Amino acid sequence: MTLQADSAAAAPDSATTNGVATTLDESPQPPPSPPPPPSLPNPPPELRVPLWWPEDGNLGMDWIENLMSCFDWCSRNLPPSEFPSVLPVHVFDSLILVASKMLHKEPNCVTVDPFRPGPDDSSSAAAASVVVVGDVHGQLHDLLFLLRDAGFPSRDRIFVFNGDYVDRGAWGLETFLLLLAWKVFMPHNIYLLRGNHESKYCTSVYGFEKEVMVKYGDKGKHVYRKCLGCFEGLPLASIIAGCVYTAHGGLFRSVTVMPSKRLKGKKNRKINVNHDSKILSLGSLEELSKARRSVLDPPWEGPNLIPGDVLWSDPSKTPGLAPNKERGIGLLWGPDCTEEFLKKYQLKLIIRSHEGPDAREKRDGFDGMDEGYTIDHIVDSGKLVTLFSAPDYPQFQATEERYDNKGAYVVLEPPNFDNPIFHGFSAVTPRPKVNAYYDYEEVIDSDEELDLASMVTT
Repeated sequence: MTLQADSAAAAPDSATTNGVATTLDESPQPPPSPPPPPSLPNPPPELRVPLWWPEDGNLGMDWIENLMSCFDWCSRNLPPSEFPSVLPVHVFDSLILVASKMLHKEPNCVTVDPFRPGPDDSSSAAAASVVVVGDVHGQLHDLLFLLRDAGFPSRDRIFVFNGDYVDRGAWGLETFLLLLAWKVFMPHNIYLLRGNHESKYCTSVYGFEKEVMVKYGDKGKHVYRKCLGCFEGLPLASIIAGCVYTAHGGLFRSVTVMPSKRLKGKKNRKINVNHDSKILSLGSLEELSKARRSVLDPPWEGPNLIPGDVLWSDPSKTPGLAPNKERGIGLLWGPDCTEEFLKKYQLKLIIRSHEGPDAREKRDGFDGMDEGYTIDHIVDSGKLVTLFSAPDYPQFQATEERYDNKGAYVVLEPPNFDNPIFHGFSAVTPRPKVNAYYDYEEVIDSDEELDLASMVTT
């Protein structure tokens, strides 16, 4: 009884652990709970998140505007790994499938006809203006500004993009998917050409592959593979209103097919490609139309050189055609070649892209890219223009002093479409804080000679 009394008396100040009485002050304490993870902000009520795919597969303007707003909000408020909560993988799959089918059906050189039948389907034709856009390199917020500044694609406004949607910037995936959505919504009012960065090699070096892996985690390889397949379908060039040629890099060589004298038949035809700059000759639009564009990395040798030339070549102040030794792929072409190409096809203007402020500071005799464009050749038949649409490029720079360039886009107005109207714009600030997806302090400049052996894909 005494023990019971003592035990009862001790109850307020003691506890029993494994049959041993201890005082409460000495009892083991549970470890402190970790602080709860910071709660993610909820999207504003006007946004419909997550994005969905319409049951009938038909996108509308409301869907496109919601997509743009969701991507913008997500980039400012969510960590990249939360991207699937905004664009689920099954919605990505639906979008990329429909867009890829459209792109693969287009020819290597698309014809952009701004003359459209009147709204009453009468014989009268109304001409749309054409907006040409250069490199955008994953700078989503600058692209959103450009679209609003120029006016969205519509019956009266056609867009032609010259490629390089991904790499360098932190939102290449959003940029590319946004443009694919516009393509699906208005396939005859927006044309997406391929840039040299829409390749396996460039995206593995300059950030896009890692970006996709971070954003989609264990589904990243699937998403990246689907993007590469879509890149293969992007056309190489365009002819606008019969008088303007656009492509990412520019002109290209002729690759002649020489039949064997001893053997007959297609299988025995030989492709003779001579790299001697003295006998290089300018290629034709017919040759361009027959090139095999469905390669992840354009060849720098062999029978299918034209895609590599179209995507990687640069203009020169020196007459003639020559190998582009600075890049290790593509050509350099002089003002005489610009004149020959314009005159042969009765064109007035070439609009190419491919060179940002970092590339242009190395090019003797050429203007810088401070204003987002340069006029590189003025010849009897017309002009050659370089257009760059990514302001304050690149997004991540290893030096404190930035290029702080403007971006620009071109508007071509009816009836002649041959007098480019340049619209410059500055970068949207402040950009959301985000880490780069590539080692921008160590990686080689994409304008320097490339590791060609690593571009071989099997």
